[in-house]
Amino acid sequence: MIMGNPQMTWCPPFWTLPISTTSRYGSHGAFYRYKNSMGKSLPLFYIYDSYLTSPEAWAHLLTPNGPHSIRNTPYDGVFIALLVEEGHTHDILAAGFDGMYTYFASNGFSFGSSHQNWKAVKNFCDANNLMFIPSVGPGYIDTSIRPWNNHSTRNRVNGKYYETALQAALTVRPEIVSITSFNEWHEGTQIEKAIPKKTPTRLYLDYLPHQPSLYLELTRRWAEHFIKEKEQWLM
Repeated sequence: MIMGNPQMTWCPPFWTLPISTTSRYGSHGAFYRYKNSMGKSLPLFYIYDSYLTSPEAWAHLLTPNGPHSIRNTPYDGVFIALLVEEGHTHDILAAGFDGMYTYFASNGFSFGSSHQNWKAVKNFCDANNLMFIPSVGPGYIDTSIRPWNNHSTRNRVNGKYYETALQAALTVRPEIVSITSFNEWHEGTQIEKAIPKKTPTRLYLDYLPHQPSLYLELTRRWAEHFIKEKEQWLM
């Protein structure tokens, strides 16, 4: 299970993205690499708002025969696109991505973030040799920065919302589950330790009556469960 947002890359001009990141950080021991189906360990990139660039433009970079292809070069990687709308599945395939992730922690906010759609998305990915990475979160509330968006708020229900999302993710047997997020307090999706805190302009979420480490403990428990489940799937 991947904690937080591994190798989250906020999309600069797409042709410079893997080159600059891999050149600068590729030799570092903390640089996350994923072993693909061919047995190669490659950097894993999440591309946020990937749909803002056309599939045709991405294909120049990500398909083996694209005019600027980085496949089988030192800058190759595992590139995961953001799935928001249902139609993005076909765009992601045409673009040459290696898979798709859902990101948003508010169940029902988008097609991709709706748990009920994950099985269909996983089936599409399996049929087209793509990875599907569902993203789960402990809840969602961003009204401190988007006052109009209260309809997207999802109550944590003392950890039950998080566990429901994790169970929904494991049900589709993914290779990876990502978590939104470790510390995005402004959207109320953090899982790091939290204690009561109030400032003149903000009341921070806490996990009372539970311990400050509630969500880290839940994450560890579910990560262990995920590992055991994967072992069963491979039998």
